Amino acid sequence: MIRTLLNRCAVVGAVVLTSLTVSFPANADTEADVISSGSFTGVNNHAVTGSVTIVETETGTYAVLDPTFSLDNAPDPKLAFGKDGQYDAETLFHPLTSLTGAQMYLIPDDIDPEDYNEFWLWCERFNVGLGVAPIQE
Repeated sequence: MIRTLLNRCAVVGAVVLTSLTVSFPANADTEADVISSGSFTGVNNHAVTGSVTIVETETGTYAVLDPTFSLDNAPDPKLAFGKDGQYDAETLFHPLTSLTGAQMYLIPDDIDPEDYNEFWLWCERFNVGLGVAPIQE
């Protein structure tokens, strides 16, 4: 759905995902491709809502959480990828900066989102999943 709306969308300094506007760290024209997207489900008795969209631009690949994103609470939430129900610890890449709302995170170059079919919220302190979004094109 979002892929149809955004596929090969050329914008100046921003990407628009439905009602979400996220600025990219570039002043020049930025072209964004949606790689995948999905909606969150809470795990281990955590409540998670909203969705994630993985976009690729000239400046990098980003995980974009939509404005309806919400995580109930956790002491050490981080972002990661996984596959077929298994979180991959090698992909743990950034702390969650807010429990609610639109957010954008640069995915490190050594992680290829196309190798995974899930996006995870993971509590590193307790080594437990908080939420997962199956992601697909």
